[in-house]
Amino acid sequence: MYKIITLENGLENVEGFYCGATHVGMRPDMTQGDVAFIRSEVPCDISAVFTSNTFQAAPIKHFQTYPQGFQTDFVLINAKNANAMTGEPGLEDIETIMSTLSTKQKVLNPVMSSTGVIGYRLPIDKITSAFEKLDFKAKNSHEASRAIMTTDSFKKELALRVELDDGSIFNIAAICKGAGMINPAMATMLCFIITDADIPKADMDTLLTDSTEQSFNRISVDGDTSTNDTVMLLANKKSATYHKKAFTQALEKIMFELAMMILKDGEGANKLVAFEVKGAKSLDEAKTASMALSNSLLVKTALFGEDPNWGRIASTIGASGISCDDKKLSIYYDDLLIYSDEFRELDKIREDKAYTIMKQHTFKVTCDIGLGDASYISYGCDLSYEYVKINAEYRT
Repeated sequence: MYKIITLENGLENVEGFYCGATHVGMRPDMTQGDVAFIRSEVPCDISAVFTSNTFQAAPIKHFQTYPQGFQTDFVLINAKNANAMTGEPGLEDIETIMSTLSTKQKVLNPVMSSTGVIGYRLPIDKITSAFEKLDFKAKNSHEASRAIMTTDSFKKELALRVELDDGSIFNIAAICKGAGMINPAMATMLCFIITDADIPKADMDTLLTDSTEQSFNRISVDGDTSTNDTVMLLANKKSATYHKKAFTQALEKIMFELAMMILKDGEGANKLVAFEVKGAKSLDEAKTASMALSNSLLVKTALFGEDPNWGRIASTIGASGISCDDKKLSIYYDDLLIYSDEFRELDKIREDKAYTIMKQHTFKVTCDIGLGDASYISYGCDLSYEYVKINAEYRT
């Protein structure tokens, strides 16, 4: 029916889109950009999912001033300043920036996204100076993906080509950033997905929401939710090709893999762990317990210390408020039984095997509640000394 092929060079693969970045002095490293753009040569349908934080940043509020179903052809992104908690002046600053942009480049309903420190107004002169430096016909995904980084240790970009049996193709690509303030309520992240697929707007809205739930909404580094979290999907339909099942699979793949990149890049993180809760009475209870595990600081520190202390797992499940019974509960690290009613204490052989599993960079913790048939998987990482250092020095 179709093939999905991974491509190099990220956003550059999508027909009719341009991207790039420049340095305007917002970050000290002059070799790394701090203002980036994504531009389409034709108007795009756009769908977006935003943070659940009540204090949404000015770029999100600006986006929401446009009429429902609007089209755009330009996204401007800056690092180092979140433009959050800046009130009406924060919105006015975006308008000023976009007005200046329109004198340099023809744009339709341009949107902005920001990441960085909360509580400061944008340096308008610095950001608008980018418009004299940017090549709006450039195709440089690497520069764009690096420019949006904050505490990220590596750039995150991915591109896929979908080839249908009749020989027609469409492409989908994305860049994202995120490493800290990551919580399964979108995670602290920005993600920009572009496609030349001829996808209906209704499908964009539904598939983006569903795919966000299966990816970015399932990861946790530290249990905090940012003011700026944004996932955008832009479609310029240049390929004149669409296949809903293939597009769904490609979108889910690209978003899940980017979510795993964020977890692997969790500030100071060494472990990526899947937390599966199964046998719960309901999906809501399975989700509640699974997310409690991926968020628990005690569980995260045990992962960092490679300590197979199942007591922290059991305690977190019990504290989550779901229906559970210690006589029904079973806990596994990968396929190794760690706890059950029959084996309540770790013997030397199983404990040694557990230590070996926990030394791996990736593994799975499975908790069978034993009371139903509902299941849910979330993803977390360990919490290290480096996380404290990075966030203690965030503004310095």
